[in-house]
Amino acid sequence: MDQANPFETPKTFSLHRAEYLVGLAVTTGLIIAHLSDIRWLPAVALFLYIDLIGYIPGAIAFRKSDGAPIHKGYYVAYNIMHSLITQGAVAALWCWLVEPEWALLVLPFHLFGDRGLFGNFMKPFALPFEPVRQPGYLRLLDDLGINHPKEVGHAGDPVPVGHIPAAKAVPTPLTTPARQEQTR
Repeated sequence: MDQANPFETPKTFSLHRAEYLVGLAVTTGLIIAHLSDIRWLPAVALFLYIDLIGYIPGAIAFRKSDGAPIHKGYYVAYNIMHSLITQGAVAALWCWLVEPEWALLVLPFHLFGDRGLFGNFMKPFALPFEPVRQPGYLRLLDDLGINHPKEVGHAGDPVPVGHIPAAKAVPTPLTTPARQEQTR
């Protein structure tokens, strides 16, 4: 919402995703315009390697964890592989070491699709690897008077698992019950 409160309401999240949908549309248009110029074997490999390294191992670990925390390395791998900075560097290296080519369009196509279509952004350590509704976020929406968004990621809302919860916060003047009553 702003620099001091870096979280999003359902509406701002939708607007954030819409920006990536524009990038996906532009990338898709370029892919269609240059369909015959794309070397498809490198394009498919470039498209798949992002998830083969950055998503699939973490998703398997999450499903196998049975509620236990998974290693932060899975989060780091996901965030590195799904970074526009990383994929920009890969594209630059490819252009230098191989050649500039239209197959590289699949890199932004993949990332714009993940963010715009599926709402997949960077994964913070404090949340499960896969989307699981967090009671604290739902309470925040209640406090802001915003309706809860539709369920995503799972059929129903499983218990938040696969991460280590933050320690209990020490009450501050802003979080004491008396202060909370004054701000309502």
